[in-house]
Amino acid sequence: MMYISLISKSIVISISILVLGVIGFLLSWYSYYAEKKFCRTRRKMICDINDKISCTKAFTSVYGKTFGISNSIYGMVFYFVVLISSFYDIRYVFYLSILSVLGSIYLAYILYFKVKSFCLVCSSIYLVNILLLIFSYYYTSIF
Repeated sequence: MMYISLISKSIVISISILVLGVIGFLLSWYSYYAEKKFCRTRRKMICDINDKISCTKAFTSVYGKTFGISNSIYGMVFYFVVLISSFYDIRYVFYLSILSVLGSIYLAYILYFKVKSFCLVCSSIYLVNILLLIFSYYYTSIF
């Protein structure tokens, strides 16, 4: 009976990790889309509420790129790797999520204290990274 319970939990956690990977990919894709659309049209995005709550301000800041590549592209690649890894071994997702949470802490610091803005999409991505860490840690602890 306990074995069945462990299998059920592992299936729920695996599906949760897949869903989080898809959500993270879509959020990263949206941030890339928003950045490119703003650069092209100079129109604000729906997540731009005011000067202090602005996705565009975060995406187009100096810190919005690393080595000349948009952080959102790194995000899409990261979540794609998470999705692929989740089919092979979720322990890889755990190690990747440790890196992503560390990166999220760094980017959150930059966003809130240097750029002085709150980005709804960025904060959602940080939350996805934290949840990925929690779920993948829980999965690795039961197996």
